[in-house]
Amino acid sequence: RTPREEKRKTPKPQPQATMDPDELYTLRAQYWLGHYNLCLDEAKSVARRPMAANLKVEREEFVLRSQLALKQYDKVIRDSDGEDRTPGIRAINLRAKYDSPSTPATTKTEILTSLHTLLSSPTGSSSTTLQLLSSQTFLSAGSSHTEAALECVHLGLTMEHLAQTVQIYIKINRLDLARSQLDLMKQADEEAVLTQLCGVYLHAATGRSEVNEAVHMLGSLTEQYGPSLMLLNCMAVVMLVGERYDEAHCVLVQAVSELDQQSGGEAEGKGDVDTLINLLVCMQHQGKGMDVMEPVLKQLKEGWKNHPFVEGLVRVEGAFDREAVKYSVAE
Repeated sequence: RTPREEKRKTPKPQPQATMDPDELYTLRAQYWLGHYNLCLDEAKSVARRPMAANLKVEREEFVLRSQLALKQYDKVIRDSDGEDRTPGIRAINLRAKYDSPSTPATTKTEILTSLHTLLSSPTGSSSTTLQLLSSQTFLSAGSSHTEAALECVHLGLTMEHLAQTVQIYIKINRLDLARSQLDLMKQADEEAVLTQLCGVYLHAATGRSEVNEAVHMLGSLTEQYGPSLMLLNCMAVVMLVGERYDEAHCVLVQAVSELDQQSGGEAEGKGDVDTLINLLVCMQHQGKGMDVMEPVLKQLKEGWKNHPFVEGLVRVEGAFDREAVKYSVAE
């Protein structure tokens, strides 16, 4: 075991966010469950109530994060701009710039450097939002940044930090460490939305033997809070793990409908990238022909050409075409 692993096994401090109800309890739950428009509505509602200064800042952060999740990149960049903003808000600004389709690769590298600089600054080193957003950005930057992503949140200062750590450990196939993090979350609040979601992720990562537990937990969350695009995709993935392909397809069709309602029909042409990828995988398992899958492939390639899945797909198709030329028969 490396010294770094030893450090990660030291007793963790109790998370600050112990899930005791406060003015932002419902707002947080809506965000974590993927109900981003409902989160924005709740933020408007609680803005009229008196609350502590730290909760006002957190409310603004969740507003920006919800808009970011809805892919309103320009709005987030505009509303979070300014060197005088808190480290957490500046991190959201950088994440929006990183995720924006118009940002070139060289600028994305500079954004990662800026996040490292912010993290090491006197004001930034204590910002849990900065640490969380930096971890999420590093994780999306590729496997070479996974350790940096883990370093940002491995102390588990908040429930969101613990949840992010669970997802990182699942990503690197360390389910044993992910379970340890989930146990810490259960100690803090076993009924918390984040605890239940991380339980779902771990059940799904474990495999077919724990699919029923994941389905039950997702069903309970959906019954309590309503379906969201995120919850529907989670359910579809769990169904795919359980080889329940027809059920997964039905859930994904429902997710497409949910997206239309969420966006007011504006996303009809582009679609949601996670839903499209899951739908494509589902169709492959169902043995669908290219005549059925081609429209989904076309929608992915035209709407999400910079997504890692699409880039990888195009790269493999190009390699296949180059090899196929070698074996073509001249007429």
